[in-house]
Amino acid sequence: MSTFDEREHAFENKFAHDAEMQFKAEARRNKLLGLWAAGLLGKAGDEANAYAAEVVKADFEEPGDEDVYRKVAGDLGDLADEKTIRKTMVTLMAEAKTQIMTEHD
Repeated sequence: MSTFDEREHAFENKFAHDAEMQFKAEARRNKLLGLWAAGLLGKAGDEANAYAAEVVKADFEEPGDEDVYRKVAGDLGDLADEKTIRKTMVTLMAEAKTQIMTEHD
């Protein structure tokens, strides 16, 4: 295998790995967001976990985060405004990435 082929293969592997890690981080963030929202809705235990799973599933409706935001915002109503939900999404994405990286060390 030539040096060029080796570099191309390494690049492809890195791209695939990065895409997988991003997917895992988004799914983890959505679960954490679901648990946060469940707490605001007064859900706990299995009920909170079931709601978090619904939030994770909502992310498969369309590309991007808007489907998740709409799900949570619609369910929370007046319990949290747009700024709070979006800020929480950003904060929890950072937390999710940290958790994923820690698990893979």
